[in-house]
Order: sequence, then structure tokens, then C-alpha cells
Amino acid sequence: MSDITIIGTGNMARGIASRALAAGRSVQVLAHADRAKAEAFAAELGGSAAVGVLGDEITGAIVIPAVYFEASKSITERYGAALRGRVYVDITNPVDFSTFDGLAVPEGSSAAEELQKSTLARVVKAFNTTFAATLQAGKVSGTQLDVLIAGDDEDAVRAVSELAQAAGLKPIVVGPLRRARQLEQAGFLNILLSANEAAPEFQWDSALKFIPAS
Repeated sequence: MSDITIIGTGNMARGIASRALAAGRSVQVLAHADRAKAEAFAAELGGSAAVGVLGDEITGAIVIPAVYFEASKSITERYGAALRGRVYVDITNPVDFSTFDGLAVPEGSSAAEELQKSTLARVVKAFNTTFAATLQAGKVSGTQLDVLIAGDDEDAVRAVSELAQAAGLKPIVVGPLRRARQLEQAGFLNILLSANEAAPEFQWDSALKFIPAS
């Protein structure tokens, strides 16, 4: 058994896995189809992660698919009842890539809310406002990363908050799952800024930060 199952072997998977291992959590990594890719990924992380491919049994109590929104929807469909009771962390920003001018979710909803409709897991929105490059270090310019978290299940939100804190990050719970709408818009704005070549200081290695008055 593992504490956390991460689905995917891309940059966000690497960043989140690095933080999870830094937090002392056991990690399972599932590649999309290539077990050798999962093994190479685990070796990069120090070789302590269990590996498999999509379709293998999920062993983590917390499941973090580091994939795009459409792929995340197919994961909830594929695993069905196997996700019952697990914490499912939605990290996606459902960008409409046909226009790159908005989000591809129904008005008045969010990717996280749409996923919750289709899964027996307890969905929590988190990590969608942090870039992969910043997660590996957990800091930007020496400043601790904020992890903005939304969810309806108090225990699930607490589990994600505790993971973030143990990983050296600052968890900030922003409210119920419907607050994912604002988080996804914030994530989209962050993406637009980094994709803007006229803003070279914000090229995928910046971060959103909330600074209290005292």
C-alpha cells in the first residue's frame, strides 16, 4: 500500500512526487501505458516509489492524476468504484485549447465540480495554481509556495492540507469545492502570464502568493 498514487510521469507528476517524498509519504506512480517509463521516473526520484501502469490497482488513499482534464475524466470512469472514499486531487486547469481564451467547462461550474459528479471519490481542488518547476524546490526566489485548496469534505481537505504542509508548502483552504471556479480562473491567468513572451520574468517559474498583514 502507498499513501499517495500519482498518475502520469510528466513535469507536474515529478514536482508533486518530489514534494510527497520530501514529506515522507510513500508514493505509487502509474504511467499511462509504459511500465518502463514509470520505472525510469521512479529512478529519477530516488527509486523509492512503487510503479505500475494505468489500469493497475490504485494503492494510495490520496490519488493525484497529473494529467489534463479530459484524461482525468477518463480516469474516474475507468476506476469507478475503486475510487470510493479515496481523496481525489484535481490539479487541472481546463483550458479551452481551441481558443486559448477561456475554460472548457460549463458556465457556473469547474473541472473539479464536473469530476465530482462522475466519481465516488472525495474531490479536492489543489496544486492547479503551482507550476511544475516551482514544486520541485517548493519555493520561488526563496519564498514558500502557497497551495490553494478547495473541497466539500473536511477530512479530505485536511488530508491534502497536511500533505502540503509536510512537504514544506503553505496550505491555504479557500472554501468549498465551488471555489474551484475561482482557483481555475486564477490558474488560467497564471498560465496566460507565463505564455506571454512580452513578460519574460513570468515564464513558468513564478507563483501566486498571498501575504498576510502580520
